[in-house]
Amino acid sequence: MSAESEQAERLIIMAQRLLEAIEGDIEALRTGNPQAMRSLDPEVQKLLLMYTREVQTIDPARSKSLPGEVKKRLIGITGKFREALGLQQRLLTRMRHASEGLVKAVADEVQRQRAPTVTYAPAQAANRYRPNNVAMIFNGVV
Repeated sequence: MSAESEQAERLIIMAQRLLEAIEGDIEALRTGNPQAMRSLDPEVQKLLLMYTREVQTIDPARSKSLPGEVKKRLIGITGKFREALGLQQRLLTRMRHASEGLVKAVADEVQRQRAPTVTYAPAQAANRYRPNNVAMIFNGVV
């Protein structure tokens, strides 16, 4: 077996394992249990780094000499991997937007409750109240 074929086989195996982890993440996000995401596991992170390094060492000119069956499997698993990554990214974005919206709604409600009751007062008294955006500090985004 040539060096390119061995490298392709390693990539196929790593991509399959990563695909399983990402599919687990997708299931965890769909069920509302992001703590069960497998991609947060240090072993999966290490595998992802190894996969990245391996992909960066591919020589496109030499990879054209791969056997047809190996090339077909590599292209197939890579397509599935990219598709799963896209779905995972969309789900993570939705979860992030939902949680940020919730934090903002809570902060706005706290702000509204802390605001003094508006009454008739001289102009100098109106300047004593300044809105406080302390609640948004905990979001970590702003």
